[in-house]
Amino acid sequence: MKISNETMAARIEARFGERVKRVASICDELTYEVPKDAILELARTLRDDPEFHFEQLTDACGVDYLTYGEDEWTTNSATGSGFSRGVAREPVILDESDSFDPRRFAVVYHLLSVANNIRLRLRVFAGSNNPPMLRSVVDVWSSANWFEREAFDMYGILFEGHPDLRRILTDYGFIGHPFRKDFPVSGNVEIAYDPAKGRVAYQPVSIEPRTGVPRVIRDDNRYAADLKDGAKSG
Repeated sequence: MKISNETMAARIEARFGERVKRVASICDELTYEVPKDAILELARTLRDDPEFHFEQLTDACGVDYLTYGEDEWTTNSATGSGFSRGVAREPVILDESDSFDPRRFAVVYHLLSVANNIRLRLRVFAGSNNPPMLRSVVDVWSSANWFEREAFDMYGILFEGHPDLRRILTDYGFIGHPFRKDFPVSGNVEIAYDPAKGRVAYQPVSIEPRTGVPRVIRDDNRYAADLKDGAKSG
């Protein structure tokens, strides 16, 4: 039997009250923001209580909200300064900072209740500490193991209590976290054969930074409505 989003929302808000905050969703998926210190308790309740019974964690992914909501490009027509506008902007490197914006890094958990035939998303911000850190939910859903490793690898988010938190997609010698918004597109290092060492080795990246210009859709008379096949003649 499928439970509607509003029915499940009423159950969640009755149980957790002001500890959760509903987030608007353009794809009509039930989403709540949860405090970082409450994620483990809420996760266990959402899994074990038959009112919810979210027995599956189908995904957990990191998010970097740096520059979120900023309008970098004019998309209706070409930008005033074109390509130079992109390359002139210096990246904001925050890895050495003592703290981050508390709403910069988040983890989004995608839950599924097979019994109730409904999905739920939880968003948890990692706070201002550097490095960002959340409690691991591996003990609640074992599928979180590799999801949390991916969020660590790509975003540098640590998960307290994870049994084996190490990189999963990049190499052991990789520098930085490539899905962070301030990570350079060309990376920090590259791999090349070093004749002096007689082996493949890391070296500073030699690729010049570049920024792609967003595609600009221009008017084209080939697509004019009155020129299409079957158009009514005057």
